[in-house]
Amino acid sequence: MPENLDRDFLYLLHDVARLIRVKADQRARTRGMTRAQWVILSRLERQPGLSQTEMAAIVEVEPITIARLVDRLQAAGYVERRADPKDRRVWRLHLTPAAKPVLAELKKHKAELHDEITAGVDPAMLDQMVEGLLKLKANLTSDGRAILRAV
Repeated sequence: MPENLDRDFLYLLHDVARLIRVKADQRARTRGMTRAQWVILSRLERQPGLSQTEMAAIVEVEPITIARLVDRLQAAGYVERRADPKDRRVWRLHLTPAAKPVLAELKKHKAELHDEITAGVDPAMLDQMVEGLLKLKANLTSDGRAILRAV
């Protein structure tokens, strides 16, 4: 009997994450931006001064891709590059005051997306899902064996 992929946990988790990315991409495009640019702005709000290399790891893209994304954000006046005082080869990323309205809009879109995604889900169940996902994340980040068990 063939496996029902609609109820397979790993496939379902992948599909939900993909659909969230699609929805977020659509919302970012309404602002003339990309989801990756929104991730950069959001992350810099929480962690100012990240290097482009650190940001590339967070966004899961190559450093050259981050450089291009930051170029666009810098041209729009939202981000500035500052030389690292300890290593002149490293650029540290910082938000400018012009990014504040974009971040406010991003938060609004995030809240709307959250409400859309969680509509009809009992808050207690949502809390359980969050706890479960945190455990899965811990399993995957603690060592490579968790990844092998999941395959």
